[in-house]
Amino acid sequence: MEHGGQWVQMVMPKQTQRLELNYYPSGSRFEEPFRNGTELDHLGFFVDDVGYWVRRAVKLGGKLAVDFSETHERLAYVKDPDGVWVEFCGKP
Repeated sequence: MEHGGQWVQMVMPKQTQRLELNYYPSGSRFEEPFRNGTELDHLGFFVDDVGYWVRRAVKLGGKLAVDFSETHERLAYVKDPDGVWVEFCGKP
């Protein structure tokens, strides 16, 4: 990652569900001390159309938090009305 962090995805053989682990170094805009209820505790979904799901989530009361439209994979985060981050990831 550009900010020095690392991420890995693990997939069980013959399965499509993935587990993603992230590390953010001190000083990164994403690094913060762990506490329950932060954006580090979030739900993530791989979707066919990230833009559609972001617009839908915002229409239902969410707020766009981070949008990485320019990366090799389309990636965006929306905060739900309770402040929980929801990640939408897919190909552009």
